[in-house]
Amino acid sequence: MQKLLHTTRARGLLRRFGRDRSGNIAVIFAIALLPILGLIGAAIDYAMANRIRTKLEAAQDSAVLLAVSNSEINRSTSQAQADAVQFFNATVGAYGLSATINLSVTETGGKRSATSNFNSTVTTNFLNLIGYPTLTVGNRSTSTVSLPVYQDFYLLLDNSPSMGVAATNSDIATMVANTSDQCAFACHDLSDSNNYYNLAKSLGVTMRIDVVRQAVQQLTTTATQMSAVTNQFRMAVYTFGSSCASLGLTTIAGLSSSMSSVQTSASAIDLMTIPKQNYNNDQCTDFDGTLASINSTIPSSGNGTASQPQKWLFFVSDGVADAYYPSTCTRTPLGNGRCQEPLTVAQCTAMKNRGIQIAVLYTTYLALPTNQWYNDNIAPFNQGPYGPSTNSQIAANMQSCASPGFYFEVSPTQGISDAMDALFKKAVAKARLSS
Repeated sequence: MQKLLHTTRARGLLRRFGRDRSGNIAVIFAIALLPILGLIGAAIDYAMANRIRTKLEAAQDSAVLLAVSNSEINRSTSQAQADAVQFFNATVGAYGLSATINLSVTETGGKRSATSNFNSTVTTNFLNLIGYPTLTVGNRSTSTVSLPVYQDFYLLLDNSPSMGVAATNSDIATMVANTSDQCAFACHDLSDSNNYYNLAKSLGVTMRIDVVRQAVQQLTTTATQMSAVTNQFRMAVYTFGSSCASLGLTTIAGLSSSMSSVQTSASAIDLMTIPKQNYNNDQCTDFDGTLASINSTIPSSGNGTASQPQKWLFFVSDGVADAYYPSTCTRTPLGNGRCQEPLTVAQCTAMKNRGIQIAVLYTTYLALPTNQWYNDNIAPFNQGPYGPSTNSQIAANMQSCASPGFYFEVSPTQGISDAMDALFKKAVAKARLSS
């Protein structure tokens, strides 16, 4: 009987234990703890890997940007590539990390591109417990920039006696009022200490050649400001000769990338002298000979790279030749073969055919109605007071010399310096658009 009682009591205890749910949460938590810890550990490992990848990506981006930066553009693609890889490795090493980068630098179509990809292995802590001892991180990055276009500018400046004309209407009026023959030209006659050149200086009259000199010096400043990389622009300056007795292409500043040197040399730009009045029948403006010489001086234009710069001729003139052309003059020569005519464009065409682009600044040949020689010999092909007009052969020929879109005429009320700057900036912009 007692045995039966013990058995019944044991069965009751078992039934109560079976119905009791108070210990299930602890059991379930114990069973779920391992995967929870695994997920937390995985998140920690992934967060660590992501932080490392972010640092590596920053180093990678900086490396590809370095390869196409202004500081590297003057270097070869292989040098830029080596510099960029070295920078990446140094940066990664500073982080206490390691990574392998594949980086290439190429140039095509006027652009430089740097392309890279890297990979690195990150050692895990928690994931290692479930069979993932490492994580691999990597990224691809590309940077592209338009290459600077290298350009050589050859400035050919007309410094013949006609460029001694007073620069503005006010200056013209001053010269006319102070000369017995009402002449607006400041002729630099070396045989006469009281020549009109010295008179203009004493009266404070600005001659057109003075304005041209100032414009060239300002242009060197503009070129310096616009240069994106070292030696991008080079400049040379020439005139028609220092004296009518020694006509010919004359170097004022040789081709140089030092704009400060060119600016200093440009201070020597001045009006051509004449040994005496009516020397050589005043035949001191030889366009054909001077343009042929500059054509021989300027190499054919390149593709705009540092080793093959584009070539530009900047031609500044009032557009009227006065030279000994007894058989080639487009008008009936005056006595002794003297030819006064608008610029002929054969040499301009020859240069353009070699890829040389020409910017023409036409310093308008001013009408001088009080000068009989002008009325008889120049006025017939310079109709209109300042031009251009439909009857101005001077303006039309100067425009024909220029490359399309690169002709500028400057009247007395306009600035030669502003016009030259505008032509230069347009030339640089054209190069960027076409590269």
